[in-house]
Amino acid sequence: MKYETIRLLAFAVVSAYFAYVSRKSLFRPRSHGFYRFFAWELILALVLLNAPHWTKDMFSLHQIISWLFILISIFLVLHGVRLLKAVGKPSQNRSDAGLLEFEKTSNLVTVGAYKYIRHPLYSSLLFLAWGVFLKNPSSAPGLFFVLAASFFLVLTAMKDESECLQYFGDSYRTYMLETKRFIPFLF
Repeated sequence: MKYETIRLLAFAVVSAYFAYVSRKSLFRPRSHGFYRFFAWELILALVLLNAPHWTKDMFSLHQIISWLFILISIFLVLHGVRLLKAVGKPSQNRSDAGLLEFEKTSNLVTVGAYKYIRHPLYSSLLFLAWGVFLKNPSSAPGLFFVLAASFFLVLTAMKDESECLQYFGDSYRTYMLETKRFIPFLF
């Protein structure tokens, strides 16, 4: 019972943080941040649900793939944020209040992972969600959470693309034709 209380408390605390970070987007259902909030919540639920399974059967195939996905996720988020800051040159002149500070890019980023995929950060969240799901792949609630999180991440990316089209115009439209959404050369 104590473990369940800790997980519920962790869910409440982290959810409060996600709500704070997403506060401007939560009142704008047509923004990408609105859908991203729900993806974050579902991934958090998945992490807490599967927490007891992180170290079980460490060398089973599903655990090895899980850790590989989690490492890819870590690489993509660090690499993606670094490029948004260095190449994207976030600017306060970008007026969309729902954007996080590093998302307020003034330049379209088309190098590094962005040369192949439009959404390394959302791809990172997909890899994280599926990596965490694979910690306990026989869990029906886990399958629901990972599928729902994936759905919300696709919606997030689609909304983000429409926002980028509005801001960057034809250069983003061309960029969309040259890249995939989440996985290089595939999807």
